[in-house]
Amino acid sequence: MYEEFDTILERLSKGKVWDFPGGVHPEQKKYPSNQASIARCSLPEVLVLPIKQHIGIEGRLVVEVGQHVLKGQKLTYSTQPFAVPIHAPTSGDIIAIEERIVAHPSGLSELTVVIAPDGKDEWCALVPLSNFENLSKESILSAICDAGISGMGGAGFPTHIKANAFKPVEFLVVNGIECEPYITADDRLMREHAWQIRQGIDVLDHVSSPKKVIIAVEDNKPEAIRAMQIACQGKDNYLVVSVPTKYPAGGEKQLIQVLTNREVPGDGLPSDVGVIMFNVGTCYAVADAIFNGKPLLERVVTVTGNAISAPQNYWALLGTPIGHVLSHGGYSPAKQRVPQVIMGGPMMGFAVSSIEVPVVKTTNCLLAPGKNELTNGDDERACIRCSECADACPASLLPQQMYWYAKAQDLEKAEEYNLFDCIECGACAYVCPSEIPLVHYYRKAKSAIRTQRDEKSKAEKAKARFESRNERLERDKKEREEKHRLAAEARQKAQQSSQSKGPSDKVAAALARAKAKKAQQLAAQDNVDNESSHPPAADVKAKSAAIIARAKAKKAQEAAQAQQANSLSDDGEPSSDNQSNESVTDKKAQIAAAVARAKAKQAAKRESEAPANGSTENIEPTQPDPDDKKAKKAVQQDDSADTRENSPSLVQDETTDEQDKKAKIAAAIARAKAKKASQEQASEQGADNTQLKPLETNTDTETESAIDEQNTSAIPDLDDKQAKIAAAVARAKAKKAAKSVAAVAPTRQVMDDEKQAKIAAAVARAKAKKAAKQNQSSEDK
Repeated sequence: MYEEFDTILERLSKGKVWDFPGGVHPEQKKYPSNQASIARCSLPEVLVLPIKQHIGIEGRLVVEVGQHVLKGQKLTYSTQPFAVPIHAPTSGDIIAIEERIVAHPSGLSELTVVIAPDGKDEWCALVPLSNFENLSKESILSAICDAGISGMGGAGFPTHIKANAFKPVEFLVVNGIECEPYITADDRLMREHAWQIRQGIDVLDHVSSPKKVIIAVEDNKPEAIRAMQIACQGKDNYLVVSVPTKYPAGGEKQLIQVLTNREVPGDGLPSDVGVIMFNVGTCYAVADAIFNGKPLLERVVTVTGNAISAPQNYWALLGTPIGHVLSHGGYSPAKQRVPQVIMGGPMMGFAVSSIEVPVVKTTNCLLAPGKNELTNGDDERACIRCSECADACPASLLPQQMYWYAKAQDLEKAEEYNLFDCIECGACAYVCPSEIPLVHYYRKAKSAIRTQRDEKSKAEKAKARFESRNERLERDKKEREEKHRLAAEARQKAQQSSQSKGPSDKVAAALARAKAKKAQQLAAQDNVDNESSHPPAADVKAKSAAIIARAKAKKAQEAAQAQQANSLSDDGEPSSDNQSNESVTDKKAQIAAAVARAKAKQAAKRESEAPANGSTENIEPTQPDPDDKKAKKAVQQDDSADTRENSPSLVQDETTDEQDKKAKIAAAIARAKAKKASQEQASEQGADNTQLKPLETNTDTETESAIDEQNTSAIPDLDDKQAKIAAAVARAKAKKAAKSVAAVAPTRQVMDDEKQAKIAAAVARAKAKKAAKQNQSSEDK
C-alpha cells in the first residue's frame, strides 16, 4: 500500500525520509576534486562523435565527409520517438565517417563522425524559447528532443519521452544525490549553476505538471544544498530535501523509496507510482536549450584518482578523446600497476580499452586509480557462502544464486531469480570477501538473455509473418473460388436469358458475334471453291479456241501428208516442193496452237488477278455447262499433248504410244511388201534401175529381215491369223527397237527419225497399193 501524498509531504517538510534495504558505505574520496571550480578543457585536434549516445534508436546521418559544419549543427536526424540527434560541438570539417572504439564495457566499435575543428567556433543560428510558458507542451518537448538531450546521470534515457508522462504525476524528483565515490560533477554543477538548474526545473515542471517538486541532495554536500535552496526561493512548490549518505541512494528506485516509501515494480516505471525523475545535469541542459537555444554539446566530467596529479572537474566537449581530458589533470601511467582508466565510478564504472575513447553524454567521471587503490579483478577466489552480498543488495535479491546460475550459463534459472531487477550498483561485489566481480557475471548473463530474446522475437515475428502469409493465400484462394463461382452463375443466367430473350448481355452478344464471324468465313470459302470449280467464260472460250486451232492444224498436216503421198514420183521419192509445203503447213499449225495457248494463259492470268485487285463487280458467275465440261476435258488432253510435244523429256513416252506402235508395225509390213513387189516388177520388166531403195530408218535390221522373211512367201495369201501373229511380232520388235533408239539416240534425232518413218510409211503404203493393183491386173489377164 502506497503512502498518501499528504503523508509524504508532511514527513518531508519535517526533514524526515525513509530508507531502503541493503546498501553500503564506501569511502567517498570526493576530495580534492570538489574543491576547485569547473575548468574548461581545451579544443582537441579531432572530435569523435558516436551517432548513438543514448538508450533508443540512432538517427540517420545528414552530413558527409568533407562537409564543413558549424557549432550546434545537426549531424543526425530521425522521426523515431526514441531517437535524439547529435550536433557538432564546434565548427570544422568532417574528415571521416567510420567505425571507432566507443565508450562500452566490451570495447565494441560503432559508427562515428570525426570532425577536425577549425578553431573559429562559429555558431549556427540559434532559436531560444524564452516565453516557454506561453507555448504548448508539444512545442517544448520537440525543442528538448531537437537539442539532443538525454539522461546525463544514468543510462541516457531520452528526456522528452520521460517528460511526456501519460499518467498523473504527483512528484517530480530532481536527483542531486551523486552517491558514487570519487564523482563530484553534480556537486560542483549545483554549487556554480544552481540558478540555471532551477530554470530547467521550471521548464520540466511546466511540461509534466506535478503536484510537488522535490530536489534531493545528499547530506555530504552542504554547499550544494544551500545553493539550491537559494535558487528555489519564491517557489513554494519546490522542496529541497537532504538525504542521508548511503550507497546507492542515488539509484532511481532507491531514491523514490527513500523520499516516498513507494516501491517501483520490477517490470514497471517510476510513473507507475506517480513519480518522474531527472538528473541535475539534465535540468541544466534543458535550460540551456530552451532559454539559449543551445543543443547539448558539452558536459562536466570529473577527472580524479591517485594517478592524476591535479584532480578537478572539466567542461569537455562531446567527442573529446579521454586522453586529451586526462592530460589536463596531469595523468601519469607510471603511478599505476598497469595503465588503466575507468569511465564512471569505482562501483558501476568500467575500464575503457583505449584512451582514444571519446566523451559521450553519460560520461560523468574519468578515474585513473593508482597502485593498490582499487581491488584487482584477478584476485577472484572461491565463494565461501557468507551471504554478505545478499545483505548489501539494495534490490533485496539473492546475488549468490544468480552468480552460480550465471556462471553455469543456466540463464533460465538466473532469470527466475529476478536477474533483471539488479541495478548493477556493485554493492555485492564491494562487500564480497572473495573479491568476486559479481556484476561482471550479471552483465554477461543479461546480455546473453537479451540475445536469446531477440532471436526468439525474430523467430516469432517470422512465424507470424509465415502464418499471416498462409492465411492471406488461403483467403485469396477462397475469394478466387467465390469469384469464379459467381462468374459461372452469371454466365449460366446470361445463357438462360439469351435463350429466352435473345442476346441481351455481353456474353450472349460475344457468342453471337463469334457465330456470325464463323459463318462469314465459311461463305467466303464457298465463294473461293465456286470460282475455282467454275472457270470464267472467257477462259473456257480461249481454251475452246485453242482446241479448234489444234484440230485445224492437225487436219492441215494430214492433208499435207496425203498430198505429199500423192505427189511422189514414180521411183518412190518425194519431191522437194511437197516436203517444203508440208514443213510450212506444220509450222503454221504449231504457231496457231502456240497463239491459242498464249491467249488461254493470258485470260487465265487476268481471271486470277481480278479477285486480288478487288475488281469483282464485272465478273458474272457462270453455271456449269456440259459443253464447257467437254471443252475443258479436251483442253486438258490437248494441253497434255502439247506438253508432250514441247517437252523433250517426254519423247520416250511418246515413242511408246499405241498409235505410233501401230504406225511403225504397219510401216515395217508396208516396206516389206513394197520391197517384194518392186523385186517382182523388176524381174518382169528387167529394169534394174527401177528397183526401189528402202529408206534408212532407225529400226533394227533384225526386225526388218524377220518381217521380210515372213512376208516374202505369203503376202498375197496372208490370212487373218497369220496377219495377227505377224502384227504382234512386229509390234514387239518395234517396241524393243523404239526403246533402244530412245535410250541411245538424242532427242532431236528421235524426232527426225519419227518424221522419216511417217514419210516412209506413207510412201510404202502408196507403193503397196500400186503394186497390188498391178498384181491384180496381171492375174486378171
